[in-house]
Amino acid sequence: MIASSSSSFVRRAALAAFAAALCLSAAAQAQTAPNPSGTVDMATVLQPGPLPEIAIGAPDGVPVVEYGSLTCPHCAVFDREVMPALKAAYIDTGKVRYIFREFSRNPLDAAAFLLARCVGDDKALATIELLFSEQDKWAFGDNPLEALIAAVRPTGMSHDRAMACLSDQAKADALQKIVRTAVETVKVEGTPTFVINGKVYDGELSMKDFDAILKPLVK
Repeated sequence: MIASSSSSFVRRAALAAFAAALCLSAAAQAQTAPNPSGTVDMATVLQPGPLPEIAIGAPDGVPVVEYGSLTCPHCAVFDREVMPALKAAYIDTGKVRYIFREFSRNPLDAAAFLLARCVGDDKALATIELLFSEQDKWAFGDNPLEALIAAVRPTGMSHDRAMACLSDQAKADALQKIVRTAVETVKVEGTPTFVINGKVYDGELSMKDFDAILKPLVK
Protein backbone atom coordinates (compact mmCIF):
# COMPACT_ATOMS: atom_id res chain seq x y z
CA MET A 1 0.00 0.00 0.00
CA ILE A 2 2.82 2.41 0.85
CA ALA A 3 4.57 1.60 -2.42
CA SER A 4 1.33 2.18 -4.33
CA SER A 5 0.77 5.58 -2.66
CA SER A 6 4.35 6.58 -3.37
CA SER A 7 3.99 5.59 -7.00
CA SER A 8 0.76 7.58 -7.30
CA PHE A 9 2.40 10.63 -5.77
CA VAL A 10 5.31 10.39 -8.21
CA ARG A 11 2.91 10.17 -11.15
CA ARG A 12 0.93 13.19 -9.94
CA ALA A 13 4.13 15.16 -9.43
CA ALA A 14 5.35 14.23 -12.90
CA LEU A 15 2.03 15.26 -14.47
CA ALA A 16 2.07 18.55 -12.57
CA ALA A 17 5.62 19.24 -13.71
CA PHE A 18 4.68 18.40 -17.30
CA ALA A 19 1.65 20.70 -17.17
CA ALA A 20 3.75 23.51 -15.71
CA ALA A 21 6.33 23.04 -18.47
CA LEU A 22 3.60 23.26 -21.09
CA CYS A 23 2.27 26.48 -19.56
CA LEU A 24 5.73 28.01 -19.46
CA SER A 25 6.36 26.96 -23.04
CA ALA A 26 3.03 28.46 -24.19
CA ALA A 27 3.73 31.68 -22.31
CA ALA A 28 7.20 31.95 -23.83
CA GLN A 29 5.77 31.32 -27.29
CA ALA A 30 3.07 33.97 -26.80
CA GLN A 31 5.64 36.55 -25.77
CA THR A 32 8.06 35.92 -28.64
CA ALA A 33 8.19 38.92 -30.96
CA PRO A 34 8.24 38.35 -34.73
CA ASN A 35 11.57 38.61 -36.47
CA PRO A 36 12.11 41.99 -38.15
CA SER A 37 13.04 42.12 -41.81
CA GLY A 38 15.61 44.83 -41.15
CA THR A 39 16.71 47.70 -38.96
CA VAL A 40 16.86 51.45 -39.42
CA ASP A 41 17.85 54.51 -37.42
CA MET A 42 14.61 55.54 -35.72
CA ALA A 43 15.64 59.19 -35.49
CA THR A 44 15.99 59.25 -39.28
CA VAL A 45 12.57 57.67 -39.74
CA LEU A 46 10.97 60.27 -37.48
CA GLN A 47 12.38 63.28 -39.31
CA PRO A 48 9.60 65.59 -40.56
CA GLY A 49 8.38 65.01 -44.09
CA PRO A 50 6.92 67.36 -46.70
CA LEU A 51 3.41 67.15 -45.23
CA PRO A 52 2.13 67.40 -41.64
CA GLU A 53 2.38 64.09 -39.83
CA ILE A 54 -0.74 61.95 -39.59
CA ALA A 55 -0.46 60.83 -35.97
CA ILE A 56 -2.47 60.05 -32.85
CA GLY A 57 -1.44 59.30 -29.30
CA ALA A 58 0.76 60.98 -26.72
CA PRO A 59 3.75 62.82 -28.21
CA ASP A 60 6.07 61.04 -25.77
CA GLY A 61 4.64 57.58 -26.50
CA VAL A 62 6.69 54.86 -28.20
CA PRO A 63 6.56 55.68 -31.95
CA VAL A 64 4.87 53.08 -34.14
CA VAL A 65 5.12 54.01 -37.81
CA GLU A 66 2.92 52.30 -40.38
CA TYR A 67 3.49 52.66 -44.11
CA GLY A 68 0.17 51.82 -45.69
CA SER A 69 -1.63 51.80 -49.02
CA LEU A 70 -5.34 52.50 -49.37
CA THR A 71 -5.76 49.90 -52.13
CA CYS A 72 -3.93 47.25 -50.08
CA PRO A 73 -6.37 44.58 -48.75
CA HIS A 74 -3.93 43.57 -45.99
CA CYS A 75 -3.80 47.17 -44.79
CA ALA A 76 -7.59 47.31 -44.71
CA VAL A 77 -7.75 44.10 -42.68
CA PHE A 78 -5.23 45.50 -40.21
CA ASP A 79 -7.20 48.73 -39.88
CA ARG A 80 -10.47 46.88 -39.26
CA GLU A 81 -9.33 43.97 -37.13
CA VAL A 82 -6.17 44.98 -35.26
CA MET A 83 -6.08 48.77 -35.09
CA PRO A 84 -9.07 49.11 -32.68
CA ALA A 85 -7.39 46.83 -30.12
CA LEU A 86 -4.01 48.52 -30.60
CA LYS A 87 -5.64 51.90 -30.12
CA ALA A 88 -7.46 50.87 -26.94
CA ALA A 89 -4.47 49.14 -25.33
CA TYR A 90 -1.59 51.41 -26.31
CA ILE A 91 -2.59 54.62 -28.14
CA ASP A 92 -5.49 55.83 -26.01
CA THR A 93 -3.52 55.00 -22.86
CA GLY A 94 -0.63 57.26 -23.88
CA LYS A 95 1.87 54.44 -24.34
CA VAL A 96 2.20 54.66 -28.13
CA ARG A 97 2.41 57.43 -30.70
CA TYR A 98 0.93 55.96 -33.89
CA ILE A 99 2.08 57.54 -37.15
CA PHE A 100 0.56 56.69 -40.53
CA ARG A 101 2.68 57.32 -43.61
CA GLU A 102 1.12 57.28 -47.08
CA PHE A 103 2.76 54.74 -49.38
CA SER A 104 1.09 55.10 -52.77
CA ARG A 105 1.48 51.98 -54.90
CA ASN A 106 -0.54 53.19 -57.88
CA PRO A 107 -2.41 56.28 -59.19
CA LEU A 108 -5.62 55.32 -57.38
CA ASP A 109 -3.73 55.21 -54.09
CA ALA A 110 -2.36 58.67 -54.79
CA ALA A 111 -5.83 59.98 -55.60
CA ALA A 112 -7.27 58.51 -52.39
CA PHE A 113 -4.52 60.04 -50.28
CA LEU A 114 -4.95 63.41 -52.00
CA LEU A 115 -8.63 63.41 -51.08
CA ALA A 116 -7.90 62.35 -47.49
CA ARG A 117 -5.44 65.23 -47.14
CA CYS A 118 -7.87 67.61 -48.78
CA VAL A 119 -10.49 66.86 -46.13
CA GLY A 120 -7.93 68.28 -43.69
CA ASP A 121 -4.65 67.15 -42.19
CA ASP A 122 -6.37 66.83 -38.81
CA LYS A 123 -9.13 64.69 -40.37
CA ALA A 124 -6.92 62.69 -42.73
CA LEU A 125 -6.67 59.62 -40.50
CA ALA A 126 -10.43 59.46 -40.02
CA THR A 127 -10.86 59.71 -43.80
CA ILE A 128 -8.26 57.00 -44.36
CA GLU A 129 -10.13 54.74 -41.93
CA LEU A 130 -13.37 55.50 -43.79
CA LEU A 131 -11.77 54.53 -47.09
CA PHE A 132 -10.35 51.32 -45.63
CA SER A 133 -13.80 50.38 -44.33
CA GLU A 134 -15.30 51.01 -47.80
CA GLN A 135 -12.35 49.65 -49.81
CA ASP A 136 -14.37 46.92 -51.53
CA LYS A 137 -16.82 49.52 -52.84
CA TRP A 138 -14.33 51.82 -54.56
CA ALA A 139 -10.92 50.21 -55.10
CA PHE A 140 -11.72 47.26 -57.36
CA GLY A 141 -14.65 48.27 -59.57
CA ASP A 142 -14.99 49.39 -63.18
CA ASN A 143 -14.93 53.11 -62.40
CA PRO A 144 -12.81 53.36 -59.23
CA LEU A 145 -12.18 57.12 -59.38
CA GLU A 146 -15.87 58.01 -59.34
CA ALA A 147 -16.47 55.38 -56.68
CA LEU A 148 -13.63 56.90 -54.64
CA ILE A 149 -15.15 60.37 -54.87
CA ALA A 150 -18.49 58.91 -53.77
CA ALA A 151 -16.77 57.16 -50.85
CA VAL A 152 -15.48 60.45 -49.41
CA ARG A 153 -18.84 62.20 -49.76
CA PRO A 154 -19.74 61.53 -46.08
CA THR A 155 -16.90 63.92 -45.14
CA GLY A 156 -18.84 66.74 -46.80
CA MET A 157 -16.64 66.90 -49.90
CA SER A 158 -18.51 67.73 -53.09
CA HIS A 159 -17.64 66.29 -56.49
CA ASP A 160 -16.27 69.64 -57.70
CA ARG A 161 -14.14 70.02 -54.59
CA ALA A 162 -12.80 66.49 -55.03
CA MET A 163 -11.82 67.15 -58.63
CA ALA A 164 -10.02 70.33 -57.57
CA CYS A 165 -8.16 68.42 -54.87
CA LEU A 166 -7.04 65.81 -57.38
CA SER A 167 -5.41 68.58 -59.40
CA ASP A 168 -3.15 69.68 -56.51
CA GLN A 169 0.22 68.86 -58.07
CA ALA A 170 2.24 70.24 -55.18
CA LYS A 171 0.52 67.87 -52.75
CA ALA A 172 0.85 64.97 -55.20
CA ASP A 173 4.58 65.65 -55.42
CA ALA A 174 4.80 65.70 -51.63
CA LEU A 175 3.09 62.30 -51.43
CA GLN A 176 5.57 60.90 -53.92
CA LYS A 177 8.42 62.26 -51.82
CA ILE A 178 7.06 60.36 -48.81
CA VAL A 179 7.19 57.18 -50.89
CA ARG A 180 10.74 57.85 -52.12
CA THR A 181 11.95 58.54 -48.59
CA ALA A 182 10.32 55.33 -47.35
CA VAL A 183 12.02 53.29 -50.07
CA GLU A 184 15.41 54.92 -49.62
CA THR A 185 15.47 55.09 -45.82
CA VAL A 186 13.37 52.16 -44.59
CA LYS A 187 13.61 49.97 -47.72
CA VAL A 188 9.83 49.63 -47.81
CA GLU A 189 8.84 47.18 -50.52
CA GLY A 190 5.22 46.44 -49.67
CA THR A 191 2.38 47.34 -47.37
CA PRO A 192 1.74 47.34 -44.58
CA THR A 193 5.24 47.89 -43.20
CA PHE A 194 5.76 48.85 -39.56
CA VAL A 195 8.78 50.48 -37.93
CA ILE A 196 9.08 50.15 -34.15
CA ASN A 197 12.18 50.89 -32.08
CA GLY A 198 14.39 50.86 -35.17
CA LYS A 199 13.10 47.47 -36.37
CA VAL A 200 11.24 47.01 -39.64
CA TYR A 201 8.37 44.51 -39.85
CA ASP A 202 6.98 43.60 -43.28
CA GLY A 203 3.37 42.54 -43.59
CA GLU A 204 0.51 42.29 -41.16
CA LEU A 205 1.11 42.15 -37.42
CA SER A 206 -1.43 40.60 -35.05
CA MET A 207 -2.33 42.02 -31.67
CA LYS A 208 -0.20 39.29 -30.08
CA ASP A 209 2.72 40.48 -32.21
CA PHE A 210 2.23 44.05 -31.03
CA ASP A 211 2.02 42.92 -27.42
CA ALA A 212 5.28 41.00 -27.75
CA ILE A 213 7.01 43.96 -29.41
CA LEU A 214 5.60 46.78 -27.31
CA LYS A 215 5.35 45.46 -23.77
CA PRO A 216 9.15 45.59 -23.22
CA LEU A 217 9.20 49.17 -24.61
CA VAL A 218 6.29 50.95 -22.97
CA LYS A 219 6.43 52.61 -19.56
